[in-house]
Amino acid sequence: MIEIGKDNRLKVAREVDFGVYLADDEGNEVLMPARYVGDDVRVGDMVDVFVYTDSEDRPVATTDIPYAKVGEFAFLQVTAVNRIGAFLDWGLPKDLLVPFSEQNAKMMQGGIYPVYVYLDHESHRVVASARLEKHLGNVYPDYRPGQEVECLVIQHTPIGYKAIVDNLHWGMLYHNELFTPIEIEQTVRAYVKNVRPDGKIDLTLSSSTGRRVHTLADRIIERVEAAGGFIPMNDKSSPEEIKAEFSCSKKDFKKAIGTLYKGHKINLTDTGITIA
Repeated sequence: MIEIGKDNRLKVAREVDFGVYLADDEGNEVLMPARYVGDDVRVGDMVDVFVYTDSEDRPVATTDIPYAKVGEFAFLQVTAVNRIGAFLDWGLPKDLLVPFSEQNAKMMQGGIYPVYVYLDHESHRVVASARLEKHLGNVYPDYRPGQEVECLVIQHTPIGYKAIVDNLHWGMLYHNELFTPIEIEQTVRAYVKNVRPDGKIDLTLSSSTGRRVHTLADRIIERVEAAGGFIPMNDKSSPEEIKAEFSCSKKDFKKAIGTLYKGHKINLTDTGITIA
């Protein structure tokens, strides 16, 4: 089955003057225009393409990669606005429509907005929606603590950053657990801390505590050795000093130096840390 708005692996069925026709296992065909056909493409070859509809609503295949596919969220820029809606640059020759009914507020030319890309089953066109809530949280998350996920950072709030998790769920990255800067529109790898009863997910950019502390302990040793065997920091140092030096929480810092002390790798004094 040829899926519009998604990647497809299809067989080259026949050549024509203006390109090649690609077919799925059921014999359904779609045109790949000549500009996308490489010199080494032959009838019978399997090719990976993205399928969408052209300006005349005909399915067409391309080797270009769009900025977002059906079922995905992305920040896209408005190229034009007319009586139908706003049109977004999504990396393909035909811009992506956001109908007025799918806008929270009127989109402006040149603006960049977070949208969800989907297939309109009535028109069979790929379109976009800025009404994110409609397309998030429709299934309950099934994650274990510590599981790695992909997040699109959407919005800054007083307590942290809202993010879209795996194109399905709402998540939150909290300020007091962020030790490296992040930005809106950024895609980051994060880890599940907790799934709340309402289906929203508490996230962290750090991996599991054990691995995180072990990695931090190695960095502390390297820092002490590079400083000649002593640094003026210990478990009495302020959270701000620790964050500035090691980009970590005071809690993790104390666990890391405790591990090093028990392993007889460092000495702790009133003025700092020395190599044992």
